[in-house]
Amino acid sequence: MTHSNEFHGGGWTPVCALDDISPSMGVCALLGRRQVAVFRMPDDRLFALDNHDPHSGANVLSRGIVGDLAGELVVASPMYKHHYKLHTGECVEDAQTSVAVYPVKSCNGKVWVCAGED
Repeated sequence: MTHSNEFHGGGWTPVCALDDISPSMGVCALLGRRQVAVFRMPDDRLFALDNHDPHSGANVLSRGIVGDLAGELVVASPMYKHHYKLHTGECVEDAQTSVAVYPVKSCNGKVWVCAGED
């Protein structure tokens, strides 16, 4: 898990180097007390979601399998296999459930997440 107590203007925090995230994989970053799952696609697009899986109660989404489900980029939770849309955080199997999504960007080889103050 990447840990950062270093908050910058507007809540943007550097969490890791882009090369630390293998394509189609995720990492977990600890921003204050908040765990954020950061995913990198093969085309270097980045997505950041809350790492907490509301169905299992475990902080595991960063270890989920990333893929395409009916044209939608998703991560499958390693616990009960619920799929969360990377763009919106919505659970595919349970539209009443979602996880928070966060702005994420890459700049000068670093990955930055804006998760606000904790």
